[in-house]
Amino acid sequence: MGWQDRNVYFRDFAYTSRRRARMATGNISEVPAHVFAEYVEPFLTGVDDGASAVPSEGGSRACDEAAVVGGDAMRRSLRLARCPPVRPLAHRLDSHRVFVRALAKMQSDRLLSGPMLDVYVGETKRHWSLHRNLLLHHSERLENELHDNGGKKLNKLELHEYDPAGFELLVKWLYQGRLDDVSNMPDANQKYDYAVSCHKLYLLCDRFDMPQLKNVAMDQYRKGLNEAELVPDAEEIDEIYRQSPDGSPFRRLMARIAARQIMDPDNDRDVETYRQCFENNPDFAVDLVKAIKHGTGGILFADPTEQGDGCEYHDHEAGPNCHIKGKGRQKQGK
Repeated sequence: MGWQDRNVYFRDFAYTSRRRARMATGNISEVPAHVFAEYVEPFLTGVDDGASAVPSEGGSRACDEAAVVGGDAMRRSLRLARCPPVRPLAHRLDSHRVFVRALAKMQSDRLLSGPMLDVYVGETKRHWSLHRNLLLHHSERLENELHDNGGKKLNKLELHEYDPAGFELLVKWLYQGRLDDVSNMPDANQKYDYAVSCHKLYLLCDRFDMPQLKNVAMDQYRKGLNEAELVPDAEEIDEIYRQSPDGSPFRRLMARIAARQIMDPDNDRDVETYRQCFENNPDFAVDLVKAIKHGTGGILFADPTEQGDGCEYHDHEAGPNCHIKGKGRQKQGK
């Protein structure tokens, strides 16, 4: 397995996301002169007599007229304006790489500069000092929150209700551009612990409105449970369900995990195991029924109104003949 397979998610400053380009260079006039020259100079150099060119329909006539008008400078100017040179593809690709790398370096320097933001996470108020530009670049919601009504920028962020383990993964992604793959964890317990941290990261991404990283965290969580062959118990499911907002994929995931445990004939967990989930979360029962229907593939149960073993719905103890319950037992006793 190569390094590129171990990187779960890699973020390069050279490439913008699908969202609005925040703090990215949006105008060529913002590029320093030496960077612009480095990119365009190969295309603006003169074309010698042996260079191949593909002029437009009117460009060929203009070049011929330029030769008659006279003057090397005028001919050169017209040829550059009307007869653009066609450079080899490799040369053009290399020039584009230089330009992209230069922009990436500029953006990286910009994001890793400027004022710092003090962040306090969890009940213990664990402290991080992060580059404000970097964090706000990825969260427009947070940028709006860090301005008070007077327009003053706030330099402190308190996240007491979130877990430091999840924020630690967020910091790693911000500065290294990737998350570790849970497959590289040596044993099942570490895989499960890492999956739990990814759930904490998911909650932070939901708080900051970072959908890309949120989806990566979800994938790592599910992968960690699968490879560790462990699932949350009823108490953990109850906590995760309560922490997740209505319609959250994590609510749907918890309901399906519980449904699978209940429907597994080799598992001793039943509906009673999840009583606290029903008591603390009224919607859990609805999601659980939906999960069971989804898991069974819409298989229709047997019709309970059909004639069959009617004693299953009678209010009596098991006996050979429920209609003559007493007499039957007395006769058998003699």
